[in-house]
Amino acid sequence: MPRSTCDICDDFPDEVNVADPLFRDFGARARFSGRIVTIKCHEDNSRVRDLVAEDGRGSVLVVDGGGSLRRALLGDQLAAKAVANGWEGIVVFGAVRDVEELCTMDIGIKALGTIPLKTDKKGLGERDVPVRFAGVDFAPGHFLHADANGIVVCPREIPAGV
Repeated sequence: MPRSTCDICDDFPDEVNVADPLFRDFGARARFSGRIVTIKCHEDNSRVRDLVAEDGRGSVLVVDGGGSLRRALLGDQLAAKAVANGWEGIVVFGAVRDVEELCTMDIGIKALGTIPLKTDKKGLGERDVPVRFAGVDFAPGHFLHADANGIVVCPREIPAGV
């Protein structure tokens, strides 16, 4: 199991960046960590759909939806694909839907909130680009650790135990 964000902050205070406490938990996995993969999109989850269909073992998908709560960038169908393909977790700077189903899935999911509206599918969005929200830079290849205490980001992998 990944280390708690509190322990990581205590042991590596000069190496971690802590995200502002904006996010709610939606997945069944309370604690998750992995190498960051990013998507930047606005009210169009086409690229999210493409990416969760890929092998995500050891990775966390970070979705910069610009903070929009007008359309859900993740729902039960895409989350099920992410689980099937081994993703550790998903952080959405935006909204999700199908929360009753999401809370039963073995994946960590953090998002700003919920809305029942799905997105348009126009094929828009950028993959593997640095994104910034919640006071933190999320760079592809850096590492994200999340639990009920919050989200921390580090440029290198934090060992399981010190």
